[in-house]
Amino acid sequence: MLVLVLGVAGYFIVTSLQRAIAPPPAPGCQVGTGTQALTLDTDQAAIAATIAGVAARHELPRRAVTIALAAALQESKLHNLGYGDRDSVGIFQQRPSQGWGPAVRLQDPVYATTKFFAALTQVHGYATMPVSQAAQDVQHSADGSAYAQWTDMAGQLAGYFTGQEPHGVSCWYTPPGQANPKGAARRMAQTFGPAGQHAVVVRITALRSGSKNQRSTAVVHVRRSAAWTVAGWLVAHAQAYGLSEVRYDGYTWKAANGSMGWQRDRDPTSLSGKTVPQAGIVAG
Repeated sequence: MLVLVLGVAGYFIVTSLQRAIAPPPAPGCQVGTGTQALTLDTDQAAIAATIAGVAARHELPRRAVTIALAAALQESKLHNLGYGDRDSVGIFQQRPSQGWGPAVRLQDPVYATTKFFAALTQVHGYATMPVSQAAQDVQHSADGSAYAQWTDMAGQLAGYFTGQEPHGVSCWYTPPGQANPKGAARRMAQTFGPAGQHAVVVRITALRSGSKNQRSTAVVHVRRSAAWTVAGWLVAHAQAYGLSEVRYDGYTWKAANGSMGWQRDRDPTSLSGKTVPQAGIVAG
């Protein structure tokens, strides 16, 4: 059984459970709560989380995430398409013939987003101009005005996926008996960059209980400012890597009841008999 914990300003816990106590509804995701909540499928949530993650890696402002999300919503509805107008592919419908890169690489959301942001940062004043104008200056679409209809939704998504609005990204699915933590770690490194002292992910360590039946714990230390961005990424990619629980800053998300959103921890200071501080680096 696996647990992934993210620390520095706190910690996350991602657990692979043997089985869900009760089967959840069909897989899906929700951003926000109440009447203003937005419903996404798991692919859309993963792509939105990837866009926010790449922005965190390059220390780009939330406005950049809003612009990228508006472009992706218009071009693909946040889906990684293998087709499009002429040779367009991917979440931004970028065209290899226009110098964006090979089609096979443009269908990698991390690569496509990195290329989008590289072009966006060359747009003078992108952080203050209208979202639709900035998106058009990157995309050079036949109808640049179409991006404007997504401005509000993109801004709302950006607020949650960048962590401005904490514990707002929730997904649900039936967890498998086996997780793929190594796969999740590899994809995190591709999205957020290599681990390091000044990186989004500082380092990953492991805690193991001496009891045969106790779960093992991996501690992923993260930069405080990107903590909820990483949390949203983990939840959005939970189904892909078999993760079933995430904890951070006194809140818990569980795949089996993720439709209920993040819940307050009943006992956030204890994990498998180990003392876990509310702030600081998790050690064991």
